[in-house]
Amino acid sequence: MLAATEIYQEEILVSASRLPENAATLPLSWARVNKDELALTGHVHITEAMQRVAGAWISRGNGQESLPSLRSPVLTGAGSCGAFFMAADGISLRAPGFCNINQLFDANTEQAAAIEVIKGPATSLYGSNALHGVINILSAAPAVENDLSVEAGPYDYYRAKYAYGSSGDTHGLSLRANATTNGGYKDDSGYDQQKLTFRHDFTGTEWDISSVLNYSNLNQETAGFIKGYKAYADEDLKRQNPNPEAYRDAWSVLAHSRASRELGDNHQLILTPYLRANDMEFLMHFLPWQPVEENGHRSLGFQGAIYSELGQWRWINGLDADYTDGWLKEVQADGFSPNQPAGVHYDYQVDATMAAAFSQFEWALNKLELSAGLRYEYSRYDYDNKTGDGPACAPEATACRFYRPADRKDNFNNWSLNAGGSYTLGENHQTYLRYANGFRAPQATELYRLQAGQQVADLDSEELDNLEVGLRGVFSDKLNYDLSLFYMTKDDVIFQDANRQNISGASTKHQGLEFNLGYRFNDNWYVNGVGSVARHRYDSRINLLGSSGDIKGNDIDTAPRHFGSARLGWEFNPESVAELEWVYMGSYYLEPDNKHSYDGHTLMNLRVSSQFSSHWRGTLRLTNLLDEDYAERADFGFGDYRYFVGQPLGAYVEVGYSFGR
Repeated sequence: MLAATEIYQEEILVSASRLPENAATLPLSWARVNKDELALTGHVHITEAMQRVAGAWISRGNGQESLPSLRSPVLTGAGSCGAFFMAADGISLRAPGFCNINQLFDANTEQAAAIEVIKGPATSLYGSNALHGVINILSAAPAVENDLSVEAGPYDYYRAKYAYGSSGDTHGLSLRANATTNGGYKDDSGYDQQKLTFRHDFTGTEWDISSVLNYSNLNQETAGFIKGYKAYADEDLKRQNPNPEAYRDAWSVLAHSRASRELGDNHQLILTPYLRANDMEFLMHFLPWQPVEENGHRSLGFQGAIYSELGQWRWINGLDADYTDGWLKEVQADGFSPNQPAGVHYDYQVDATMAAAFSQFEWALNKLELSAGLRYEYSRYDYDNKTGDGPACAPEATACRFYRPADRKDNFNNWSLNAGGSYTLGENHQTYLRYANGFRAPQATELYRLQAGQQVADLDSEELDNLEVGLRGVFSDKLNYDLSLFYMTKDDVIFQDANRQNISGASTKHQGLEFNLGYRFNDNWYVNGVGSVARHRYDSRINLLGSSGDIKGNDIDTAPRHFGSARLGWEFNPESVAELEWVYMGSYYLEPDNKHSYDGHTLMNLRVSSQFSSHWRGTLRLTNLLDEDYAERADFGFGDYRYFVGQPLGAYVEVGYSFGR
């Protein structure tokens, strides 16, 4: 069952270098949600699992929609998703330049081997988008299993999960699939979702090859914001859906093969080609004129690296490449005004190329370990406008919202650097110091989906500098701790100004403390918790859309200064556990002027899982145990408070059967 404490000396992390390595001595801030924690959490939405990670908040929208936050505010806007590198087995879920804020629903997190998180800019193996951090979902390695589970919950929620695996001397396979239907808490809402992960491992005399196919499909009837101050606590409003016509349909495929072989005694070659495809269509219900957007892309990519072990040195040198054919179309069925007319607003195609070279080394001597890395990345966009150049409105429009730039090419050159060191204090404690620089190139939507007559978006890549110091370790195999103090500055931030034009040049500042603590009282009882105390502020005088004046020094909206969670667990027999979870969300501002805020909330959840026999197991999950009124996400826009409502007390029952025991 669940380990009560994570003994960091025994913890293995894959995401930093794409190979398993001892996480204790890594001079960076990381977290890992393992398969046992994922199984017990049984998350309906990814936010429930990510509550176990300090500094991470995946703000839940309706259904499977989300807005990510990782050592950052919850970022919104056309390219805000570009601040996070979200991956499956180290491969970005979406192509560089084509991120989507909801892209975590593409990954089979429900049946992953683990979710690994790197906070702040990652190592040189990661490029554009690894700005505030990395969320990497690891596929399960083949093992002998044949398990089926079914689950039921409130509001016509049903889910089935199946896992099959086999493992031999040279071949192993793993198949994990799940299907969910959810009637939705809100009126005229709900979704159907299917996910599949297939993995085949081959071990040969020279080559080892691991091939993975990920597939996901989502058909969602989306519920929009409800409006009005604290509307989430109004019994007459909280289940209403102001946008019963809203929907989101999305599917994705990501396939890769990872081939590795030894080159002599000291070197290993790893080659990873991959294919990526996805399509999405949704009603933009959050805009009064409600257009429909269709977007998608097809990608062919490659990762290659040579790992060298040279005595006290470990050296990684590699190349990454990605070619993507992407497109976007926005159409409005009915005219809203002369400035938001019916018809095609945007229709474009972008051929994007990314190429990068990187080098990362580690040097260890006794209790000291040093590391450093350098990456160069080139990005090029070839934009082709498929509709008329210029405004999408008739000549009589006075302030046309939509502008289609003429065909053009844009390219970006970026460097990133990281350097750090860790020192072992005694046998069970490590301290580290790290500097890292990260970047993200502008996203295609920021460059080519222009508004208010802007003919060209002359944008620079965003850059972030991170300095952090950390301390982690274990006392007497009972208490473990992981503390990280960070200071980050971000420059050339892309934003939309008061004239609705996309420009670069803003600066923000981020500083705080993240902690992870765990304590085992005895063989049966444990407690663990994570938390973040941080401030995220505007650090320049900018004429930001939605603000009324100088906002330098103000908190960035949707950036709680403190939040976290804690769990008390009782392992009442060797394969059974009960866990009571406390989730705390502090107050936060809703707009740049810091005049409107959300008070925050506190929730309790209870989970009990038990193995009844060699074949049968069961899990009971009670969410929002105290039936609190709260908002999953609060916002202020178009002159009103807006909320995604949190669900009341809910009971989920899962029964599983193992055919192979």
